[in-house]
Amino acid sequence: MEIGVPKETKDLEFRVGLSPSSVRVLGESGHTVFVETGAGTGAGFSDEEYVSAGAKIVTASESAWQRELVVKVKEPLKSEYKYIQKDQILFTYLHLAADRELTEHLMDSGVCAIAYETVELPGANRLPLLTPMSIIAGRLSVQIGARYLEKQQGGRGVLLGGVPGVKAGKVVILGGGVVGTEAAKIAVGMGATVTILDVNVDRLSYLETLFGSRVELLYSNSAHIEAAVKEADLLIGAVLILGKRAPILVSRELVQQMRPGSVIIDVAVDQGGCVETLHPTSHTNPVYLESGVLHYGVPNMPGAAPWTATQALNNSTLPYVQQLANLGLKALEVNPALAKGVNVSNHKLVHPAVQEVFPDLAS
Repeated sequence: MEIGVPKETKDLEFRVGLSPSSVRVLGESGHTVFVETGAGTGAGFSDEEYVSAGAKIVTASESAWQRELVVKVKEPLKSEYKYIQKDQILFTYLHLAADRELTEHLMDSGVCAIAYETVELPGANRLPLLTPMSIIAGRLSVQIGARYLEKQQGGRGVLLGGVPGVKAGKVVILGGGVVGTEAAKIAVGMGATVTILDVNVDRLSYLETLFGSRVELLYSNSAHIEAAVKEADLLIGAVLILGKRAPILVSRELVQQMRPGSVIIDVAVDQGGCVETLHPTSHTNPVYLESGVLHYGVPNMPGAAPWTATQALNNSTLPYVQQLANLGLKALEVNPALAKGVNVSNHKLVHPAVQEVFPDLAS
């Protein structure tokens, strides 16, 4: 099969769909990979490395897109819509619940669009292709939040770890899944005071075995959220509902009650976000001030660590790419987890969770 790897077009997105080592594996199976020139440069992979791995370098995005299988990292932007073809397989992050326009275009095109974030193994919320990026985003959220709490960045001037005689900064995390857990690990490591809120009591019990008394664990309800958010120096949104928009847990009125110079980072922004005042930003312009609070809403946070993120993503996606390359759409029949990743196929919106968001498109 011919596989295309376009250069990412999202703002300062330096990850790439396939690394040279993945290209080599696919080539050894008889497939040909067409990589747009410079696609891997930002992640530390040169065109020469791709050629050595067996790839063919193409100079135009269109040439990378004109393949049976296109492997990307982020959703196609408007400038790429014209390249999406009928009977093509697109394998990437999509997050359609937050993007009606893209959803409609994918339906019109006739492409089979498979989203990394909805590939699902048996069991509760086992999302093998979302997990590696959630780990990175969770860890980055505290690293980035600590920086924006610095006074020169517009923050309160709080050191998360504090010092002897001065209390540590307060980190509040909404959601105890992968993102929330990884954020807590870094925050605890920095010496911050950490609170995690979640609606899953079993998950809270697990987190207790992981963190013990180092993290305050609260059942997520409006009263607990209100009390915790008011005291937060750094608020991290880490809510995930598979395929759906994240629920609004923090109202505008509650944000107005936070201390001036506090920081909000919503990792769920690519699914709509769980903070009412937060909207998507970019790596070029990552923050804005509203109600005296710094808001960070970059939807592709792992793009800040592309060397690490590309390899972590490929470690998880490559087996699925191999199946698609070897079997085409028949791979969906033999791999139920991959089949659950299909969001749009044959001009139809097929993923149940996205159908709930856009019921008029499901009819």
